[in-house]
Amino acid sequence: MNTERKAMIKDALILFVITLAAGFLLGFVYDVTKEPIAQQKAKAKAEACKNVFTEADTFAPVMSEDGATEYFVAGLDSQVDIDEVMQALDSSDRLLGYVITVTTHGGYGGDIQFSMGVTLDGTLNGISLLSISETAGLGMKAGDVLVPQFADKKVEQFTYTKSGSTKDSEIDAISGATITTKAIVNGVNGGLTFFNSVLAGGGVVQ
Repeated sequence: MNTERKAMIKDALILFVITLAAGFLLGFVYDVTKEPIAQQKAKAKAEACKNVFTEADTFAPVMSEDGATEYFVAGLDSQVDIDEVMQALDSSDRLLGYVITVTTHGGYGGDIQFSMGVTLDGTLNGISLLSISETAGLGMKAGDVLVPQFADKKVEQFTYTKSGSTKDSEIDAISGATITTKAIVNGVNGGLTFFNSVLAGGGVVQ
């Protein structure tokens, strides 16, 4: 066996050992971090539910991420999924409404996920952002500019405007971030359509 071939075999073995060690290390890191990450996600979800439905004492899942949860909203932006539905219950387990988790894929920086609370009469309590990666100083203003505008509104659908809202159904767009505005408005409209077509009247998702 010549020297060059021995060197190649040695390099290959070294690379194999490094790859194997890296794989074990990644697996170890995943095992160590997966539980804290899961706990943090659960905490964020619980806080979001309470943010959009302060009157509720408990939240019970009726449609979760474990099931077939993608929902295409006909007639709207096809980039809208319904991820999860929680019943909002009072201290006597009386149904007050629903918390709907929505993902809209139309954001400038990718997916935007939020929870929205809807009472049984169709009033939108508000929305709470769960995940957003928009442009700093523009789309990332959504929490300050857009979220407050959805609170305590009872409308069939929302539109956005760049000239100043004049009615409940109009949302003032973020200056310089129309794509972000459109994505969130369409996501909220998808959640409202899902509520009105599937959940209205206290029905349970099958």
